[in-house]
Amino acid sequence: MPDEVDSAELAELLARVPDGWSRQSIDGSPWGVSRVEHVGGRSTTVTADELGGPGYLSANVWHTNEGLLLRPCEVPAEEVLRVLRALPPAGLTAADVRPE
Repeated sequence: MPDEVDSAELAELLARVPDGWSRQSIDGSPWGVSRVEHVGGRSTTVTADELGGPGYLSANVWHTNEGLLLRPCEVPAEEVLRVLRALPPAGLTAADVRPE
């Protein structure tokens, strides 16, 4: 999995994260995921904590004139993207998504 993502895919992945804090299932494990907007929407912080497990990530997404830029904190971009891709698409819940 590449550690880079284009702006359109990053926008779709970011839309999967509800505003505020939510409980999500990621690869069968419960996670607490949060999304906070900053600077009038020019920056977004996403954090995720595996509930009862060791998983943790934090990343910022900068909203620039050229598009969205992922800036992970403390973990590789690949891990941030893995977790975001494991979330159900915007508007759906894990129960709506069937494994292939």
